[in-house]
Order: sequence, then structure tokens, then C-alpha cells
Amino acid sequence: MTERKYSITAGSADRLGAHPTGDGVNFAVFSANAEKIDVCLFSADGQQEVQQLTLPDRLGDIWHGFIPGLQPGALYGLRAYGPYEPQLGHRFNPAKLLIDPYARRLTGRVIHDDALLGYDSRAAQADLSFGCRDSAPFMPKCIVTEDALTLPRSRRVARDQVVIYEAHPKGLTAAHPRVPQDQRGRFAGLASDAMIEHMTRLGITTLELLPVQAHADEAFLLRKGLTNYWGYNTLAFFAPETNYTAQGDPAEFRDMVSRLHQAGIEVVLDVVYNHTAEGNELGPTLSFRGLDNASYYRLLTENPRYYVNDTGTGNTVNCAHPMVIRMILDSLRYWVEHMGVDGFRFDLATVLGREASGFMREGRLLSALRQDPVLANVRLIAEPWDVGPGGYQLGNFPPPFLEWNDRFRDGVRRFWRGDGSIADLAERVTGSAPVFDHHGRAPQATLNFITAHDGFTLADLTSYNHKHNQPNHEGNRDGHNENYSDNMGREGPTDDAMIADARARRRRNLLATLFLSQGTPMLLAGDEIANSQDGNNNAYCQDNQIGWVDWSAPDHALADFTARLIRLRDDHPVLHQRRFLHSYPIPEGGRDLVWHLPGGAEPSASDWQSPDLRALALELRMAANSPERKQFADDAAFIAVNGGQHEVEMVLPPLPQGNWMRVLDTAEPIAQDRREDGTTALIAADSIVVFMPEGARA
Repeated sequence: MTERKYSITAGSADRLGAHPTGDGVNFAVFSANAEKIDVCLFSADGQQEVQQLTLPDRLGDIWHGFIPGLQPGALYGLRAYGPYEPQLGHRFNPAKLLIDPYARRLTGRVIHDDALLGYDSRAAQADLSFGCRDSAPFMPKCIVTEDALTLPRSRRVARDQVVIYEAHPKGLTAAHPRVPQDQRGRFAGLASDAMIEHMTRLGITTLELLPVQAHADEAFLLRKGLTNYWGYNTLAFFAPETNYTAQGDPAEFRDMVSRLHQAGIEVVLDVVYNHTAEGNELGPTLSFRGLDNASYYRLLTENPRYYVNDTGTGNTVNCAHPMVIRMILDSLRYWVEHMGVDGFRFDLATVLGREASGFMREGRLLSALRQDPVLANVRLIAEPWDVGPGGYQLGNFPPPFLEWNDRFRDGVRRFWRGDGSIADLAERVTGSAPVFDHHGRAPQATLNFITAHDGFTLADLTSYNHKHNQPNHEGNRDGHNENYSDNMGREGPTDDAMIADARARRRRNLLATLFLSQGTPMLLAGDEIANSQDGNNNAYCQDNQIGWVDWSAPDHALADFTARLIRLRDDHPVLHQRRFLHSYPIPEGGRDLVWHLPGGAEPSASDWQSPDLRALALELRMAANSPERKQFADDAAFIAVNGGQHEVEMVLPPLPQGNWMRVLDTAEPIAQDRREDGTTALIAADSIVVFMPEGARA
């Protein structure tokens, strides 16, 4: 069948990407340094390039053209012409088919081949040479896609009630026996009846997904028979990853979001705008490098042949460039308005604030995000570090950002392991106020977590003293070496009942600390059922049973305990306050935060510094400056922590009326609420106990 031949006219520069108009398709592409850009049309099977059409007009740095008669579903790619001068930062090579940065759908995935390289890999000083092989046979093709309808915004969960569930879009359901076979590992499976039932039972409000944007695998992983399972290697910022759909159709993602919204669950995406899949100067030419390397990436000023590597992945996106900022904002708005998502977690977010002088909390991109009428009103979460100079910026992101708090993770792990400070634990439990209580920020700014995708699972944190990453084929050199973990006496699985019981209690203590702390809690998917990765603390390349959540023998008791914790937190506003606690006087008498030693006295300065202090309690009331305190004035909690090896007797503070009720005890996880009739209460070794006033709201 003869392919139709198309003509091209000037078109419009208004909207970047490929946009159908009814009688054709308009194309607009940014490049400040190109000399010519072609739109390449392909046969319906993507195997043959049937026509090249040069974008005929240019407005500033936007090249554009209109192809009459072209319809949605057409396959295309781009070729860019210009100088190949790597020493000056330019790497144009028209032999390389390029992904449109604004493509909203791809035909598949990149097939690794040396033809993807812009240079001849056999040459000396390889990346200075010029590679003439056509890369089109190995590249996915862009698909012209109709503009999706704007989705209605879901009802926003109150900021103090958010409970995040971090999950891999494939790994959560790939091995789930109750998810229909044809939905496992796909977006559809995330919104299956089984998964919605599970998340709802737990009390999850917000599903945070590891990267869903189209990504590519690194060549070194493919040579080892592995893949980039986690997906932190983005290829296209607008297109969903085809492996998570049946046909690559973005509608499957939209349907998932809509179904989760109907169940009252928000969707937040982990996004990677700090680097791309093109790597360093020896990486492939897939999109941005071939379109305008000097604009899209930060290059070394003294030698633009090389890339600034503040990400540790080979390249760093130039987030201070106006057109790169525009692309990132356009991408984020697209996922909100047309795909329905409720927010974003920004990987290595310090890169987003990097200017010529270093990180700036009021930098151009961060300021633009806060001013954008769409994006300023979604959840924004920062991973507040990168590996560049001055890259650790915990507490320094502007409102309304939440920030992953690694000090919470490490401090809580160390306390329960036995070598951490109770003073540090006290700071973490009360929202890490010294870090976040400034510029009008709320306690929710600290995103608290014990585990995340990067590192041990909760089960492995309590079962392994050392990482076991041999399946990654990197000589066990990858992944964190210091995990603050504790195997309780034996490495890995055990049949020893005492060790198993100790591990189970430690998991409950860690989870209880997470959900009883002020801030925004995040639970790693699978931790609630004691999912293990066999001690692998860097399963980024394990698209198999190691990286997937194992549902074959779930720890139902731990799942029940987790749901109980979340319900307790949700029922009592005193446990999720919207203001920081500062031991201020309250109208009912007393203060909003009081610390107690076991004997009832408040700790002295020397007590706080004592390494022998392992038992402490905090008495909580609604914050003195909280607008909700009048409504919840009777809500109170007394939380006793015993990280020691012996039972302690804890003096209970007096109540105006009634008694304290023991409502949660990690040493007796299935015990019913019971009243404390005396003035003291016994706290078992290695446990947390929560007391609430008798008759308190629930």
C-alpha cells in the first residue's frame, strides 16, 4: 500500500509538541542552536520512515509547521541539524531519530544498539567522533495523540490527614493473586478491587507511585540481563511508560486515577526532572541531546564537552533555562489537568533550585511552581538533596513543599537499635521543629518515613545487619552501607521463635513511632505485610520476585496493627496537629507539650544528654496557637516509650476527670482498650504504649 505524501505549511508556535486540530497536526519544537529540524513520518508499523518534512518557520527559538490531513495515531520522530562540536557543547546529528520532548504517547521502548550513539564507539576519543548509523530502527516512535479532556479535580485530603503509601506501579500487583491476571503489573491493577480494598482497609489516603513516565534502560544493565526496574531514567516527560499499560494508551492511566479517586485515594507521582536517560558524553542520543544539548543540560563552563553531574547519573538538566522551565511546568500541568494526578514527589529536588550561584530556595523554577495557578495547589514533595556542592537542603525548601526527612528515618532506626539518642527521638516525634518550624511552615512539612523504595524494607531492616545485593552483579558495592538495621541475633530468615517475636515487636515499634509522630507519614508498600527483598537494599534493577511485593504469605497481624495505628492517628487530631508544639500554656491548664521521666518529673538538661535514658513519655494537648483547639480541647494523649531492656513503671499525669485508657501497646498488639485505675502504669521493655483520656473522642 502506497503511503500518502503530505505537505507542510508554517503553522503556529503557540503550543509545543504535536497537536491535532481537526484538519491536520501542528508541530512546534524548541531549539536555540539547531539550523534545521525535520518531522519524520513512519509507516503504521513503525518500521519504515516514509517522509521527512522540514519545519518551515521559526519564532524565536521555536520551530513550527502544520501538516494538513495528518491525523491522530500517526507515528513520527524528529531529526535536528546543526553543529557537531562537542567541545563547544553541541551534539547535533541528523542520523539520530529523536523523541519529541512533548510526545504524549510512544510505540514502545528503546532497543539498545550502538546506532543510538551520536559518535563512533570504535574511535579514539569516541565522543568527539561522528556516528553515521541511522538510529530509527531502534527507537520508539512518537504517536500523535488527541488532546485529552481536562479531568475534574478530586476532593483534596486535608493536609494533616494525609497518609502516603509509596509503591512501584508494577511491583505492587505483579504477584498479587487476587488481582486479575491481565491487570497485574499494570496501571489497571493498581485500581483493581483487591488493591483498593487493601489500601482502604489500611487507611491510605494517597498512593505515591515510583516513576510512571516513559524511561529507558541503561546499556550496562542490559549487558548483565537486568533492567532499570525503578524507572529513574526518564526518556519522555509527558508519555506514560508503555510497560504499565496493555496498549500504551494513556487512557489506562486516566482510568486508574479516576477509579482511585472514586475510592477517596489521591495519586502522587515520583518525577525525575533532574536528569534524563541520555547519561554523560558517552550516553545515547535519544532526544534532548540531539535537539539542543547546550540548552537542556548543564555543561562544564571550562569544557562544555562534559556535563555537570550533580545527580550522580551522568547529566544534570538545566532547570534554570527558561524553555526547560517551561517544559517542566507544561509537563506537570499536563499530568494534573489531563491525567488527573494530585501531586508530585521530585527526585533529587535540589537540582530544581540550582542557579549559577548554587541552590536558591527562591530560584526560578521553584518560584514558578509556587506561582503557577494549577501547580501551586497540588501536593509538592521534595527529596531535598542531590550529590552536588551544597546539595543537602533539608528544611530549606519553600512552602508548600513537603520534604523527605532522612533524619527522621535514621534517628528512629538508631533509637530502636539501641545506639540512638532519646533527645533526637523526641525531636523527630514532635515534627523536627528545629529543621522545619520557620517561614510559616506546618508540621506536615516533614515527610516522615522509616523505609522507602531506596533501602531495606521494614522486614529486612529487622532481619539483616548487612546488605545482600549480589543479584545486582556489582560485587555488593552498590546501595547504602550504613542502614542502622538490626537482625536481632541471626542474619536473614530464622525459625527461632524468640528472634521472630523480637523482630515482630521491633517492626511494630518502628511503625508506631512513624504514625504517632507529628508530620506526614509515608509507608512503603509491602511493609505492612512484612515483605522482604532478601536483604537487597538497592533493588532498582530487580524486575522479579526480589523487587515485587510478595503477597503469598502476608503477615496479617502486622497489617491489622498498621491499620489500627492509622485509624488511631486519624481519630485523634492531637496526633496530627497543624501547628508545632512548643510547651506553651493552654487555657484548660498545663501546656500543649510536656515531657515526663518515668517518675513523673520533667527531664533536666543533663537528663536529655544522658545516654542511659531509654524511657520517656510525652503528654500532648492541642497546640496553644491551633485554630482547632477549641473544637478538640478534650483531645489528649500520653505516649510512653521504653527503648530499654527492662520493664519500667511510668507515673501517669493527673486528668481533670476520669482515667487514662491504654489504647495501644506494641508489646500486646491485639489487646483491647483497658482503663488504668492507678496513678502508674507498667511499660514493657522495648515497647510503646499510648494512653488516651477515658471518653476521649474516637
